[in-house]
Amino acid sequence: MRTFGVEEELLIADPSDGMPLALAADILDVAIHGGDADGDAASLKSEFKQEQIEVNSRPCRTAAELRAEIRTGRALSDKAARTLGARVAALATPPVFHATPTLGNQRYAAMGTEFGLISREQLTCGFHVHVSIESPDEGVGVLDRMRHWLPVLLALSANSPFWMGADTGFASYRTQIWNRWPTAGPMDIFGSADGYRAVLGTLLGTGVPMDEGMIYFDARLSRGHPTVELRIADVCLYAEDALTLAVIARALVETSAAEWRRGDPPSSALTHVIRMANWKASRFGINSELLHPQDQSPVAAPEVAGALLRHIKPALAKAGDLSLARTGVANILRRGSGERLQRQAYARRRRLSDVVTAAIASTHEYGELSDAGLLSH
Repeated sequence: MRTFGVEEELLIADPSDGMPLALAADILDVAIHGGDADGDAASLKSEFKQEQIEVNSRPCRTAAELRAEIRTGRALSDKAARTLGARVAALATPPVFHATPTLGNQRYAAMGTEFGLISREQLTCGFHVHVSIESPDEGVGVLDRMRHWLPVLLALSANSPFWMGADTGFASYRTQIWNRWPTAGPMDIFGSADGYRAVLGTLLGTGVPMDEGMIYFDARLSRGHPTVELRIADVCLYAEDALTLAVIARALVETSAAEWRRGDPPSSALTHVIRMANWKASRFGINSELLHPQDQSPVAAPEVAGALLRHIKPALAKAGDLSLARTGVANILRRGSGERLQRQAYARRRRLSDVVTAAIASTHEYGELSDAGLLSH
């Protein structure tokens, strides 16, 4: 069984007016010195902006283990934030925001100098899934064979309709903000680990990315772990959606690895067309048509989600996650992803602070996939 884990970037916000608060360093200090177990405190890290905190799970083998990690991480970060008069919310963009220079460390400060307004406005929160691989060549084989499926994960996670106080019309406006970085987005077929390293060497040789950490492909080989890192998704408002996305990501890696071992060729989908699929997923989420990964034709989102589940069904069944994934996707299609709750919260009184209040509550609610259900699959 492949191990998997997640990184959740969470927004630190004032619960009264919804404004982001630059408290990451203080939250880390509280978590470390506030009596929590060292192992739990170590799961929190600062990120690009001081207005966000990153929660890292341990590597897990089962969905039940990962669900507990997601819950614990969200609760730990929020507990520390509360002592400072703040809360954490799983929002992929802040509804109320102004450009800010409050960067997380010296490397980020250097990026702020180099990339100007892109850096100042880069307060977005993503959801990264790490899935273990046996070798870099297997990892690149996976990257080459799952690239055209990744836009579906973006659509299912969409959670960022507001930006700079306005409804953008997008389900995931974070994607539009993020893709201003020069290395962000879908990747070409690499062919081998050597091919992957050659592409990275060429990109770094331009002097545009400051280091390998700025290789922001939708999915990449992790620098520090023997994993493939899927980076395309918004942070999920609901913890249950995060779990759903994670088990789907693991099954997609397993399915792609099996194709690589059999010698099945990657999809011939053009990178430019995958970028169009990303755009539609960013614009509409699950509310309209997406591009079908197998022929790049516009198809209703539920049909595309169903195609993804069919594609990875054997891997989901092998891991014991088939029922969980089906139920999780059905829940997202029924009640919407985070972007729908945000718009509903705003529609009631047309106050952006209400969006943040609703998001804080939903970030820390659990239960659509019951513990009993998880443990039985």
